Amino acid sequence: MSRHLERLLQIDALLRSKQRQTADSLAQALEVSERTARSDIAFLRDRYHAPIEFDKQRGYYYTDLEWRLPTISLSTGELFALTIGARMLEAYSGSAYALELRSAITRLSERLPEASWVDLQQLAEERILFRSGAQVDLNPEVWHTLEDACRMQKSVQMHYYTASRNIASDRKLDPYLLHIYRGTNPYVIGYCHQRQEIRWFRVDRIKELQLLEETFVPDPTFDAKDHLEMIFQHEAGGVPQPVSIWFDAPTAPYVRERRWHPTQELEEHLDGSVTLHMVVRGLNDLKRWVMGYGKGAIVREPPELVEMVRDEAQTMTRLYREDV
Repeated sequence: MSRHLERLLQIDALLRSKQRQTADSLAQALEVSERTARSDIAFLRDRYHAPIEFDKQRGYYYTDLEWRLPTISLSTGELFALTIGARMLEAYSGSAYALELRSAITRLSERLPEASWVDLQQLAEERILFRSGAQVDLNPEVWHTLEDACRMQKSVQMHYYTASRNIASDRKLDPYLLHIYRGTNPYVIGYCHQRQEIRWFRVDRIKELQLLEETFVPDPTFDAKDHLEMIFQHEAGGVPQPVSIWFDAPTAPYVRERRWHPTQELEEHLDGSVTLHMVVRGLNDLKRWVMGYGKGAIVREPPELVEMVRDEAQTMTRLYREDV
């Protein structure tokens, strides 16, 4: 923001305050000469047609408080979209940006008539609600440190909790990018020095984080778009392999209504069933996803995934029989 624009915004705020403003008081508040303050007032009148008048009792004042300085060309609809987007981001990805979002939107709202802004706030709070289910306990400080590390290409040292093994370990990571999967699962993706490969780490499972002075050069063969397109859910390990899953007629409509993977192809059958074909990396998350459809889904290939689902089903059957 230029110094001139900053002064104009300050003058606008001062004229809307309840205090009497003169060229002298404006000059002191802006830390400029009276001549500069008068010049800025004239600029507002001439360039932006600001309804500014002066009398000895009131000093400088707006004759129309509905007038707004057009420093930001933003319609009511655009501001409302930002408000809804902010609420959505806060609800679905934790509160890392909550304070910044609220502050920015409040400042933008000052460019709208008060009545319009009140109406927008009421609509956003009472008529459009976002719920993400289970909430993520995201530490804003950790998230912002990772932002800095990605931007400056600096390595980090972290104390990380691995839920699948219920253990914590120390890892050195070269963070390439941050990814919020399905709105509620924040990940950092980068080169893990311990595993010596690209790995995903849930940001909310990072218990301690230190930004190192050591810089890194990203693997030139790493393509973020290609990497994200090939995974299913958030599992990035393994080589790409073809997968085929058959869904019965009652389940097929739920499969057709979404695009589950960039490589997916749907093969329709005369009985109303459908076979989903795609090429993915990693099978563990795919196994859990398929089993969520119960008897409505059958894995056709690869054999490894067929065996994984069969073993899981057999183990579940045995456990339920033991409980009975």
